Amino acid sequence: MQGANSSSLTPRYFILNGIPGLEATHIWISLPFCFMYIIAVLGNCGLIYLISHEEALHRPMYYFLALLSLTDVSGCTSFVPNMLCIFWFSLKEIYFNACLVQMFFIHMLTGMESGVLMLMALDRYVAICYPLRYATILTNTVIAKVGLATLVRSVLLMIPFTFLLKRLPYCRGNLIHHTYCDHMSVAKLSCGNIKINAIYGLIAAILIGGFDIFCISMSYTMIIRAVVNLSSADARHKAFSTCTSHICAIVITYVPAFFNFFTHRFGGHTIPHHVHIFIANLYLLLPPTLNPVVYGVKTKQIREGVIKLFFREKDILSKR
Repeated sequence: MQGANSSSLTPRYFILNGIPGLEATHIWISLPFCFMYIIAVLGNCGLIYLISHEEALHRPMYYFLALLSLTDVSGCTSFVPNMLCIFWFSLKEIYFNACLVQMFFIHMLTGMESGVLMLMALDRYVAICYPLRYATILTNTVIAKVGLATLVRSVLLMIPFTFLLKRLPYCRGNLIHHTYCDHMSVAKLSCGNIKINAIYGLIAAILIGGFDIFCISMSYTMIIRAVVNLSSADARHKAFSTCTSHICAIVITYVPAFFNFFTHRFGGHTIPHHVHIFIANLYLLLPPTLNPVVYGVKTKQIREGVIKLFFREKDILSKR
């Protein structure tokens, strides 16, 4: 079998089985996921619109937030509509190349989100530790360059996944017990050697997640040192308050990610498979759903921008 031509053992399509064992309740399971997706799309698109139209929000912090929102809405759109089609209409077939494209975008956008959170931590570090030089350090050109660098990093690290999967022979069927195409879920259908897939997956996770977490940790270490040295308690509270939304976003993103990572590697035989699938979906859908809510509630400038935009549109409509 190892000597066989892998192209002759490449399936025309895969079948995404949704959540195995709970097929009878797929309709009910889909409702909270659909609700979360609607909130994610409306919330993130609303934030992007607000930041682009409200001049008071034309600052580095909000540009990074708009980039995070764009990444979030793209990430959940890469798999939720297809998942709902599985739940509602039993449209489970996905072509082999389409599966690889979905896998690439899911992993690439997940890596992009981690990178944007790291950039937002650096933004808070510059704002608190170098407030007088904030505008000169984080210019629009610099923001565009670091945003592009984060995108390029994620793309370059995720492209090999597609080639690693295309080289494999698939002789263990074409049924994927998942709601979307995940790298290792597809690789496990192969009868070839997938050790390099597992090793590269771990390397990519370390290069993206490990590096970003290190940078975030260093940024907040410096921020805490700078804030503690402030003489005024009011100044310390004000400095910390500018970070609360970002800290919430970090927790919302990385806690499900770590939980998903460790349950897959160390809880394979103790945690039911349908629980793995739930966690994997929440890991991708929870941050896009909650991030706009967190920033809308915690950030005064965004609340004021929403109110101002609402009354501005109301005045325009009343004059017609």
